[in-house]
Amino acid sequence: MTEPLTGTAGALHRDADRVLAAWSPSDAEQEALRTAYRSHLAAHPDGMWRECRAGHLTASALVIDPARERVLLTLHGKLRMWLQMGGHCERPDTMLASVALREATEESGIAGLRLLSGGPVALDRHRTPCAWHLDVQYAALAPADAVERISEESLELRWFGYREAGEIADGSVRRLIARTRARL
Repeated sequence: MTEPLTGTAGALHRDADRVLAAWSPSDAEQEALRTAYRSHLAAHPDGMWRECRAGHLTASALVIDPARERVLLTLHGKLRMWLQMGGHCERPDTMLASVALREATEESGIAGLRLLSGGPVALDRHRTPCAWHLDVQYAALAPADAVERISEESLELRWFGYREAGEIADGSVRRLIARTRARL
């Protein structure tokens, strides 16, 4: 479905392109992904929505504890993998960072999350059962009184130390943790 770039759909599409254009990748691999994401958006007016079978942008956030010593991961219900919180854009969304924050809040149950400044931490492109996900990855700090609450999308939520998380998570999550720690 090709949707005209007007209203909130257009606002989100423009915001995603603006975020990617302004973002400074950490290496050549991230620069290649940034270029691919922007090309995808230019070629697919519907590239923000799950209906775009050629792939679509998603947003996620790695939740970090207030002491900055642990991360909260979810055992994803469908994929059966330990991942950061994240997911699809929805029609009311107008900003990519808000998608990441909404998804992290919904999936962690933690109110008051705050995204780290500086925009996205990393990009990760991966195949899922629905299509290619062009994930824009952020990091979010939990407040001091954070209490997690499992959502229907998760089998389990658990705080992991950085090393422990690296032992149970896939390469994408390990890279996101390393890039987040470098920013902290």
